[in-house]
Amino acid sequence: MDTSEQWNEYVNSAIEKHADMVRRVCFMYLHNQTDVEDIFQDVFIRLLKRGEPFENEEHEKAWLIRVAINASKDCLKTFWKKQIELKDIIEVPFQRPKEAQVIQHVLSLSKKYRDVIYLHYYEGYTVLQMADILGKKENTIYSLLKRAKHLLKEEMEAPNNE
Repeated sequence: MDTSEQWNEYVNSAIEKHADMVRRVCFMYLHNQTDVEDIFQDVFIRLLKRGEPFENEEHEKAWLIRVAINASKDCLKTFWKKQIELKDIIEVPFQRPKEAQVIQHVLSLSKKYRDVIYLHYYEGYTVLQMADILGKKENTIYSLLKRAKHLLKEEMEAPNNE
């Protein structure tokens, strides 16, 4: 970029395009709006500091997802986060009850399954793209996705969830 003003415009455009996605990624890990907003800001500050554009929009999106995941994991490693049980404070920010119910089931999955379900169904990534983002082999992603779908189906079809 030629000037800092152009870079600021680029970052503002990225925020407009990817804000919801970054918040959703953070929420999948952090489960509360306050922490999500903190990490959201951190992600876009890192983009601002990056100072150079991406190869394409897909590269930009993948970079933002990776940074959001890493920053969320770092947040969870703090002393305070280790001392509280996150499942007790889950806030699901969805308007439609069915959508909130589905996301609660997704959140009940272990992290490795949540990641692949989220990236596949909410962000539309292919197995190859998920393998690249998560740093895993394609076959591992296929296995995780298959198992995650099975677990999610079992959870949603359980008698107490109807």
